[in-house]
Amino acid sequence: MASYASVGISKMIHSMKDRVKLLDGEQFIEVDRPAPFVSRITLNRPEKRNCMNHELRAQLFNQLQLNDQDPDIRVTIIRGAGKSFCAGYDLSMKRNVALPMFEAEGDGQFQRHVLNGWFMMMDLAKPIIAQVQGYCLAGGSELAAACDIIVCGENAKIGYPPVRTMGLPDTQIFPWVCGMRKAMEIMLTGDNMTGAEAAKCGWATKVVADDELEATVLEMAKRVAKIPSDLLAFNKRSVHRAMEAKGMRTHLRTGTDLQALSFHTSTSRQFMKQFTGRGHSARKAFSKRDAKFGDNRVVDKSKADEAGKKIEIPRANL
Repeated sequence: MASYASVGISKMIHSMKDRVKLLDGEQFIEVDRPAPFVSRITLNRPEKRNCMNHELRAQLFNQLQLNDQDPDIRVTIIRGAGKSFCAGYDLSMKRNVALPMFEAEGDGQFQRHVLNGWFMMMDLAKPIIAQVQGYCLAGGSELAAACDIIVCGENAKIGYPPVRTMGLPDTQIFPWVCGMRKAMEIMLTGDNMTGAEAAKCGWATKVVADDELEATVLEMAKRVAKIPSDLLAFNKRSVHRAMEAKGMRTHLRTGTDLQALSFHTSTSRQFMKQFTGRGHSARKAFSKRDAKFGDNRVVDKSKADEAGKKIEIPRANL
């Protein structure tokens, strides 16, 4: 890592060595092999609802790439420790570390690099199964969507609440897997889907009772693992090639530019000013956001109604 300053701009420049450092130090994933030919990666930040920082994503991507080269692994399961799969990105994460993978600079750099991480997962030869329980929100829903099979617990909560105050998803995959009308509902309300709703609209492969989730996912993984890896790679690739032929990847890449643009809206800029980095500023901002809707951090509908009554719209915005 080096610091440069010219024409009045000071910035940090990261090298591959800096990205390797993300793999050292504190580990945010755990890996085990619960069955022959099956690897299982557990996102291990339960106190943060497994929210992602750069280190966690780097370690996850590295392990997935190791699995892809391992002849004794045919399928990988990704799950979250504790009660949630992944509630998105950790907004308190360190900002002075390298991104998990290089991405060209400019507006939308973060969004493009996020999408390329999901494309990398789609391009791996070995299939990936997401085991989704509890909160699967924002970037966490994108992580799950990048997997090849998604199995949800019936009480899972899947959605993208940042559309209410921040901007678009980095990966705008909802129209492709949910259809236009359900995607519109998600994007225009920021409401969550239950596991059953996610399976019904096509975002998830199937839904099962919460207490059956782990066993169901493991049985599915063992069933996938009955097929040799050389054929699995072609089987997986054939589906992704079909989606590419329909234009999915072109649309998703275009979506990163729209997402970057949405961050420049007055609403988004005003909301993100609340993240002071001191105390629990992000938590307070999200609680205030969700109070109007009565979900996520605020689940009391009466409080949502009360919050709605207290909101005054400035005349300039009418």
